[in-house]
Amino acid sequence: MDPITEQIKCKIGSLSRNELEKLVLKAASKHKEFNAFLRVNYIDKQSAEAELFEEAKADLDKLMRKSYKGFSQELQLANMLTACNKRVMEFSKVCKNKKSETDLLMLILEIPFSLTSKMLGTCFTVFDYKVALILKKVITLINTKLHPDYKIEYQEKINRYLNIMHSTSNHIDTVYALPDEL
Repeated sequence: MDPITEQIKCKIGSLSRNELEKLVLKAASKHKEFNAFLRVNYIDKQSAEAELFEEAKADLDKLMRKSYKGFSQELQLANMLTACNKRVMEFSKVCKNKKSETDLLMLILEIPFSLTSKMLGTCFTVFDYKVALILKKVITLINTKLHPDYKIEYQEKINRYLNIMHSTSNHIDTVYALPDEL
């Protein structure tokens, strides 16, 4: 994407209110992310974020049910985790509520940890790596972005996930670098 130059800033500043309205409406109709940004920050601050959270949960549910390409179930699950993480990143660009982002990531983590732990630690290390990355992201959010009171809410589950990861996939550097407990 090209940077906004001073010339562009001057031209935008010289546009009339009517032209600016047309420009914003056109951008909002063409770009889903910009439309969501307008809803959350300018139009409906209270309920827009909750609506976007519910939309993201519904999208994650669809992504989790979708079938993915891959030689094994582990590779298919790794592709599913990548798609789900991408959707959460789209949500976090628009909504700055880190608690909601953490809840979505925890929803994603329920899938690999609800399966048998024998799926972790196999020769398909990309699955273990993707799980570890999402787990690391959740831990970082909890430790740096959320109020310390939320740590209690997630602590038991995260510690169980960390225990499983360390017992099955500790040979992977990303997993080895994870803390032993939250």
